[in-house]
Amino acid sequence: MKVLAADGVSARGIEILREAGFEVDVKDKISADELVATIGNYDALIVRSASKVTKDVLAAAKNLKIIGRAGVGVDNIDVPEATNRGIIVINSPGGNTTAATEHTMGMMLAMARHIAVANETTQKGEWNRKKYTGVELMGKTLGIVGLGRIGSGIAKRAAAFGMTVIGYDPYVNEERAQAMGLELVDLDGIIQRSDFVTVHMPLTNETRDMFNKDNIAKMKKGVRFVNCARGGIINEQDLADAVKSGQVAGAAVDVFTSEPLAEDNPLRGVPGITLTPHLGASTVEAQIGVSIDVAEGIVAALKGEPVMTAVNMAPVSAQAMNVIKPFFDLAERLGCMATALAEGAVTAVEVEYTGEITDVNTKLLTTAVLKGMLTPILETNVNFVNAPGLAKDRNISVREVKSKETADYANTIRVKATAEKKSVVLAGALFGSEGRIVEIDGYRVDLDPHKHIMICPHINRPGVIGTVGSIMGKANINISGMQVGNTDKEGTNLMVLTVDDDVPADVLKEVTALDGIFGAKMINMNVI
Repeated sequence: MKVLAADGVSARGIEILREAGFEVDVKDKISADELVATIGNYDALIVRSASKVTKDVLAAAKNLKIIGRAGVGVDNIDVPEATNRGIIVINSPGGNTTAATEHTMGMMLAMARHIAVANETTQKGEWNRKKYTGVELMGKTLGIVGLGRIGSGIAKRAAAFGMTVIGYDPYVNEERAQAMGLELVDLDGIIQRSDFVTVHMPLTNETRDMFNKDNIAKMKKGVRFVNCARGGIINEQDLADAVKSGQVAGAAVDVFTSEPLAEDNPLRGVPGITLTPHLGASTVEAQIGVSIDVAEGIVAALKGEPVMTAVNMAPVSAQAMNVIKPFFDLAERLGCMATALAEGAVTAVEVEYTGEITDVNTKLLTTAVLKGMLTPILETNVNFVNAPGLAKDRNISVREVKSKETADYANTIRVKATAEKKSVVLAGALFGSEGRIVEIDGYRVDLDPHKHIMICPHINRPGVIGTVGSIMGKANINISGMQVGNTDKEGTNLMVLTVDDDVPADVLKEVTALDGIFGAKMINMNVI
């Protein structure tokens, strides 16, 4: 079998493939046209971030069985198209964890001790010992926002520096936090207590501008920020202004809203801000590590063995796949919706199946539910292989229940997510081949799970629904569907809207503030 290695993959991965008996062609630089022209000759492809594995490439890949991404992100690979063509896509989800963790610590130290600017001025012949007096990490409080692999690694290293470590992650429970050796707090706790803040969350509608001029102004004067996660979690203009004013003593940033860094980016040229060009994963060891991970995965796949880093599918029998395949998208979106509606850390998930679907192994569908639940909240890439382990890491118990008896639908999937503050129960069914949400906490609905959905519990009285509609119209947001029904609380209704576009935060805030509205939640299914 033949493997094409593109984009400068580390030599160690190439050696592993050749030692396994595969013929490997190395092309560190390959154009899109050349990739399309030659990919038909190969059984496996390895890429980093430069090559784009598009529909055109996949259409020409007549023999391709697996694509390996030597790194974490698979944005440059058309994963749905690969899945449709039966091509396995794998990555190296943990290959850069140490690199990113250490870079964060390095950025924190460089910022605290003015290392970059002190080096630059000393090289020019200056001697500014007093000007560049720094601060120690020991005894300071570090607030970690996002407690995944990298966040937990930071906690361990910061404790070794003698820092007091607090953490915020709405999807981590107390037991998991104690195992990390930190105190779990809410976002206000991070804002009020931190001397240093480092963020390690994915960029979503919820995390975009999580730190802005309003909450930065409430923090300790002289707080310091590190962002080696995603550009946009800390508002760049607000951070630059806060450093200039002295509210923020320093910042260290490795990731930006637009890369490469634009000439007019507000962070450029600000004394006290240390910038690096997205170096979090750029270590020799990380590059070797991801190449080894991917090479070993390719060897396993081409030998017909299970691949533990598959992004798009876990092994399942052909018989079971024929039955469960139509339910995958629905199961994942039920999980995503459960995350949006539950409040506090989820501690348990129960997935109940009814109907003929109970005749086959539904474990992979339960994994799809977990994937949908975890994808919106984790910086780590969540796939069908690692979702159960990620749930276990967060002490989320998972249980399957099966019943042959059905009520209104031939087959249903019911997801009960038990959370610390508010639990939720959802159900979905297939209408032909189309998945629909048919129940929210006992309230019957008929929702397209691919839409933007807004849920508003409200007082059952005239005018409330019309006022919400007027606000949507004023904001030029089209309501494509509306359902209203009684809740189990006397005198209240549940309004469920499907809208064509995401509802901006200010509009959602306006709806929430209405007299008679108990809250408004937006569920955007495009995160999975």
